[in-house]
Amino acid sequence: MDQKLINFIFIGLSFAVYIVIAIRSRAGSTKEYYTAGGGVSPLANGMATAADWMSAATFISMAGAVAISGYDASRFLMGWTGGFVLLTILMVPYLRKFGKATVPDFVGDRYYSRMARGVAVVCAIFICMTYIMGQMRGVGVVFSQLFGIGIPAGVVIGASIVFFYAGIGGMKGITYTQVAQYCVMAFAYTIPAIFISIALTNNMIPQLGLIGDFTAGDPDAVPISFLDKINEINTQIGFQEYTSGKLSKINMFCITAALMCGTAGLPHVIVRFFTVKDVAAVRKSACWTLLFIAVIYLTAPAIGAFSRVNLIQELHQTHYKEVPTWFKDFEKTQQMAWVDKNGDGKIQYFGPAKSQENTYTVFKGKQPTYKSASKDGSLELGSLGQRLLTNEIDNSNPNELWFGNDVMVMANPQMAGLPKWVIGLLMSGCIAAALSTAAGLLLVLSTSISHDLMKKIIKPSLSDKEEINYARVASFVALVVAAYFGINPPSAFIAKTVAFAFGLAASSFFPTLLIGIFSKRMNKEGAIAGMLTGILFTLGYIIYFQFLGGKPSQYLWGITPEGIGFLGMILNFIVSFTVARFTPAPSQEIQDLVENIRSPKGVGAAVEH
Repeated sequence: MDQKLINFIFIGLSFAVYIVIAIRSRAGSTKEYYTAGGGVSPLANGMATAADWMSAATFISMAGAVAISGYDASRFLMGWTGGFVLLTILMVPYLRKFGKATVPDFVGDRYYSRMARGVAVVCAIFICMTYIMGQMRGVGVVFSQLFGIGIPAGVVIGASIVFFYAGIGGMKGITYTQVAQYCVMAFAYTIPAIFISIALTNNMIPQLGLIGDFTAGDPDAVPISFLDKINEINTQIGFQEYTSGKLSKINMFCITAALMCGTAGLPHVIVRFFTVKDVAAVRKSACWTLLFIAVIYLTAPAIGAFSRVNLIQELHQTHYKEVPTWFKDFEKTQQMAWVDKNGDGKIQYFGPAKSQENTYTVFKGKQPTYKSASKDGSLELGSLGQRLLTNEIDNSNPNELWFGNDVMVMANPQMAGLPKWVIGLLMSGCIAAALSTAAGLLLVLSTSISHDLMKKIIKPSLSDKEEINYARVASFVALVVAAYFGINPPSAFIAKTVAFAFGLAASSFFPTLLIGIFSKRMNKEGAIAGMLTGILFTLGYIIYFQFLGGKPSQYLWGITPEGIGFLGMILNFIVSFTVARFTPAPSQEIQDLVENIRSPKGVGAAVEH
């Protein structure tokens, strides 16, 4: 059976399940639209939260980052997992006790200010829009490979599907859809990893295979540590050792901290814990979520390392006439490209060290030819191909292979020669990952506009029906904007785009929520000044370096835009406490409210800060 037909069968079946669930669970009230009625079980909510959390950046891009960067990519693993622990300990039990379904709702009531609520709405829009850009990019990457079309068309198809089931079902429909999506993701991620681990290490447990011996299916092979093997392969072709890093310590720390604190401030994750009935259920749900997340996160490093080995062994020094079919399929969708610089017909994949040893000073007097499967041998460059080729072709660099980090997970089963049904399962998992998070983000974005902006600030007389209609209109507009930036993203690397959203959340919501829970003295003036300072500083830094031509040599202390949210967070704390010190304290009623939400009954009065 043809591979594309198998892909369509797996994806079609999974989509049928999602759509049936969305229709059967469609929201009938604003409470069901925003919080699924508050009656979801901790187990189901744990699965749904894990699916919401494991976005395209996690499922597709994180393992790709591990494959290319090795040790440096651990910033994503440490930041995102550590941040979820921070979120469940410091945030959600208290916010759930406060009883507000959205982050702007908490900010507006805790800081007794419509302006504070408005600022929080603006912050939520920036955070969710930046995050959903990455998800739309992931949808485009998967659909382009699935249908053999360009990424822009893939983005449009994915956006249409997300709007259908998110707009109809609200949080209730999304929750139960995400339960099904988690099941698809878990199997789609782990089953290929098991197959590849057996092939490369003769160990069916990928995590143990990563730290075990490299055998490549040969039981009589001389034992060598898999990590030593991948280090050896990397250094032979001019890359640094896989287990060593090149990011500076301060940049690595700031990126990890920004991802961690940003996780604890993400509105689409926080709102998930309002779908269970009480604080006790919140804690149980958080435990289930961490367990379900671990299934994916503990497998990602193994998948990344396995795909790195497979890529080099399959393509380096291979004659183009002998390359496997999957490589030409990725060429057609412009997610991989080859430039025959020396005219020998072979694919050369070299790192920086080899580039310095073996330089080509000219292209034999001609422009390089972009090889593809088209009739005339030319490759019309678009989005990713344009970024990879025209920006990186260098006469002195013999490297002839370009590819996006985000295709490594999809290409891995094909590189390893796995059964067609495994590839079909993986494709359905990739789509589930991108769509699940995009739907959750879209709901939070529309809720912030319809409930927190329209209902609470602009038009308090809105009926429930009108409020939901505003939410659906906001969803459509947001998806149009997100689709545009999914086609023209701030970075071709999904995880990097998503990291910007975490930086914005770390610099705006995290300090404001944390201080709002644990400081009785913090007032509206301090919170507003802190949020504005943090997000404007972080957003300005990202825009300058991603869109206005800022040079890496201009980075503040060498900190990249991915990590600048940590400095924005520090500024938020400093400005908040400084302004609060010189402005009136909140009323006694607000201070009593803070003490109530953070202190269980019978433990005495909270300490004033």
